Amino acid sequence: MKILKFGGSSVATPARIQSVIEIVKPYLKGDVAVVFSAFGGVTDVLIGISKLALESNLEYKTKLADIEKRHLDAVRELIGVQKQSSILAQVKFMINELEDVLHGVFLVKERTPRTLDYVMSFGERLSAYIISEAFKDKGVAAEFLDARKVVRTDGHFGYAKVDFDVTNKLINDHFKNHTDLQIITGFIGTSETGETTTLGRSGSDYTAAIFAGALHATDLEIWTDVDGMMTADPRMVKKAFTVPQMSYEEAMELSHFGAKVIFPATMQPAMVNHIPIWIKNTFNPTFEGTVIHANAKNGKLIKGISSMNNVSLLNVQGSGLLGVVGASMRLFATLAREKISVILISQASSEHSICFAIENQYTRQAKSAIDKEFQYEIRNEEIDEVQVETDLSIVAVVGDGMKHSPGTSGRMFSSLGKNGVNVMAIAQGSSERNISAVVRQADVAKALNALHEAFFLSDRKVLNVFLVGTGLIGNSLVNMIEEQYNKLAKENLLEVNVVAVANSKKMLFNEEGLKLSSCIDEMKKDGQSMNMKEFADKMVSLNLPNSIFVDCTSSEEVTAVYETILSANISIVTPNKKANSASMEQYTNLKKTAFKRGVKFLYETNVGAGLPVINTLNDLLLSGDKVISIEGVLSGTLNFIFSSYTDGKKFSDVVKEAKEKGYTEPDPRDDLSGMDVARKILILSRETGLSFELSDIQVENLVPVDCQKGSVDDFFKTLEKHDASFEKLRDEAFSKGEKLRYMAVLNEGKVSVKLGSVNSQHPFYSLSGSDNIILLTTERYHERPMVIRGPGAGAAVTAAGVFADVIRIGHYAK
Repeated sequence: MKILKFGGSSVATPARIQSVIEIVKPYLKGDVAVVFSAFGGVTDVLIGISKLALESNLEYKTKLADIEKRHLDAVRELIGVQKQSSILAQVKFMINELEDVLHGVFLVKERTPRTLDYVMSFGERLSAYIISEAFKDKGVAAEFLDARKVVRTDGHFGYAKVDFDVTNKLINDHFKNHTDLQIITGFIGTSETGETTTLGRSGSDYTAAIFAGALHATDLEIWTDVDGMMTADPRMVKKAFTVPQMSYEEAMELSHFGAKVIFPATMQPAMVNHIPIWIKNTFNPTFEGTVIHANAKNGKLIKGISSMNNVSLLNVQGSGLLGVVGASMRLFATLAREKISVILISQASSEHSICFAIENQYTRQAKSAIDKEFQYEIRNEEIDEVQVETDLSIVAVVGDGMKHSPGTSGRMFSSLGKNGVNVMAIAQGSSERNISAVVRQADVAKALNALHEAFFLSDRKVLNVFLVGTGLIGNSLVNMIEEQYNKLAKENLLEVNVVAVANSKKMLFNEEGLKLSSCIDEMKKDGQSMNMKEFADKMVSLNLPNSIFVDCTSSEEVTAVYETILSANISIVTPNKKANSASMEQYTNLKKTAFKRGVKFLYETNVGAGLPVINTLNDLLLSGDKVISIEGVLSGTLNFIFSSYTDGKKFSDVVKEAKEKGYTEPDPRDDLSGMDVARKILILSRETGLSFELSDIQVENLVPVDCQKGSVDDFFKTLEKHDASFEKLRDEAFSKGEKLRYMAVLNEGKVSVKLGSVNSQHPFYSLSGSDNIILLTTERYHERPMVIRGPGAGAAVTAAGVFADVIRIGHYAK
């Protein structure tokens, strides 16, 4: 014997009911019975209608007419015309009965739990009756069974307890005398006094389990609208997948904490009789689904992650609890008297505090009861005022495989910590099957995704990137991500998901990830107006795990929100020098915030584009080396200008050539001023531990005074007048066998940025093109400085450096 149960979503429309009939037909070769819920959404509508009637709102009649029409239409669509009349009459009879009850509620203005149970029973009674007739119309020998005939309960309306001795006998007697396919109403039963009762949440599942237990069924199949028990809620964790099998205990734990596919009550009769429970999908009937049974193989360390929202945490603490026998008993007895269920308990070993979690709706009631019970201790300051935290969630990792497996809790809390999810309370039972943590409800989606990634996708990491700045560098970065996406996913097990792109005018978000090949064009066309604060707020509100903010601008408006972003546990990668070369206070605050929040603030491209300057310097310092001096040609633009400025060329022409090749800023004066080089050497100085401000650096501005105002065209015209003076500098250097180089030097605690000349023995002498070069003289690299040399300008090399920092964060997050 097999018992099948189909939920409301499976029978929401006549078309779906037809599909269910086709699913059931192959089972008819053996013994089978089928339990049905009400048509999708009907139970909630019935509760709403009864509420309207209670409030003397005549709209209940309109809603009731809609219910009637829906069921009559189903009959007309499912049953042949010749057989419809008697069935339509029976449906109308039941609707009239329901109307009489609702009219009584309307008149008396009273809706007792008994009455509400009776009203709700019509959903299952109507659906099962119509579906039984639909089976008959398809030639199946079927019979409608109102479960109230055989399921006996107590009189606890709304959540009746089953009398299994009586119920099991009635079910077995009924099936001995009825051989046709039984189409059974879920959810309802009858009290000892003959009144209609309901079995509570997921009552139809429970009904199916009751019949399975009574008939010693070989299998219980719960047909729903998902592919079985998932590793996490697929609405919040897009990469969740079906768990092939799990134990009754694992399923119990998961269902308690919000996995609504199956509920604990359903499993009790099946567990007692060792009946496997199959969770299958009506909309994907060929998929095997999940089987819940006693001999489930462990397989993975954990089987699922679930959550429960709308939770409050109450903390009772004080010296009056220390060593006082019975304090805990008084506390929980008080809650029991108020009929408040405690979801989670955590107590410090010092006995100084007890915290527990309950549903939000009972918070005020619980606090008031505790205050009353411990009023004398609170008055005498032996116990503190009860502390309450609301709008929390509980996340739980569940699995039999956790038992005696060291490191499970470490992996869980490390994953939450790296993503900035604060844990407010923890509970783990001695069974080691469940570790639960209380977190902010706003963080629950991030927590679930982070945990799912840590336990089920531990070999794979998804990085959620928010990019501001889609000019040459930003555009190159997006192209690189697209080109390397498959390779990264396959070889490095990293998925780079670009969630947002923005320029100075528009911004575009897509939590699922933007299409890399077209996201910038799409942003320019369909994006909303850009506002940096709104962009940051949106990024923070999405609260995605492994979030990385990438700033490819040179804007101070963007750097102004860095601290806010880091404080929200979002890492930052940037070639923008404005943040680290602003005030020393801002530089220090950003570093401290990143450290405090456990996120990364990476800016390798601040100094040498794609060259490994900052990482190399930091590695030397971390190993105990000390910097004596730093010398550098830190502008690819200025190096191109001075290495191209040879005999026979005019300085103004070389600057024009550099601009035409795209090596300069739109206004070349930004490069020639030397401020870009000054910012770079300032950042390097700060990395060595010196507290310098930009104003402490001596900077030689190569832009003649009369060239500093006016348009770019005016600048070039005026610059021509100074060609002779630059030619003189070049010739003087040449006469000494030297070349001009614009250099930054940190030595003996002082920094200078100026134009100078070097001889053929100097490493800077052979520098060409747009290359940068840095000489690091340290205690270990004293006689022969460490040389870092390579392209120091260009969108491609800078984007590559940014991309490398993004990947570095991905490896850190693993």
